[in-house]
Amino acid sequence: MREIVLATGNPHKFRELTGLLRVRGVRWRSLAECPTVRPVRETGRTFEANAEKKALAVARATGLWAIADDSGIEVKALDWAPGVRSARFAGRHGSDAANNRKLLRLLRDVSAPRRMARYRCVLALASPTRVHALTRGVWWGRIATTPAGQGGFGYDPIFWLPARGKTVAQLPASLKQRLSHRALAARRMQRVLSSLTRRLRAAGRSGRGSRRATIARAA
Repeated sequence: MREIVLATGNPHKFRELTGLLRVRGVRWRSLAECPTVRPVRETGRTFEANAEKKALAVARATGLWAIADDSGIEVKALDWAPGVRSARFAGRHGSDAANNRKLLRLLRDVSAPRRMARYRCVLALASPTRVHALTRGVWWGRIATTPAGQGGFGYDPIFWLPARGKTVAQLPASLKQRLSHRALAARRMQRVLSSLTRRLRAAGRSGRGSRRATIARAA
């Protein structure tokens, strides 16, 4: 069984992603199981750059393959901000309530059409030597005028889905896992991982070539 580190310290993301990335032959490890791994600063200007940086850093620190996520919200009226600054939009990393309050305050006088927004997610898969794959997902919606719902995390209470007539925080978890930006990116990564593990199993049975060469072909 191949061990892969899911490079997030966010327990909500870890539970959601491990539920989505179900692949035969893979055992998921969390950063909590890797206490010597230092936090990786998200200094990239894009979700892709941050996901790649985190995945590669964690893979090198652990000697295992790693998957890292970078995701956030982009709002049309704010020229698609906060983007990569979504988690620290209000100044303090991970303060969901403060981030939501700031976003609602900035959009207080903005009309509904300009409140269009999108959730974006990028997943990066890396070995200790390089990044092997990137997958992406986008979920379109609108910023509500007031928070609603108790589920989810991040901007979910104010991310309104017009087709559903609800915010993401009002959706059942099972429905969110089918529709979300993270779910779309994860389904695409799941196909990458399934192909990789099948090829590794086949190479192990045949005994042909080096392990390193097999991984390179699979990725």
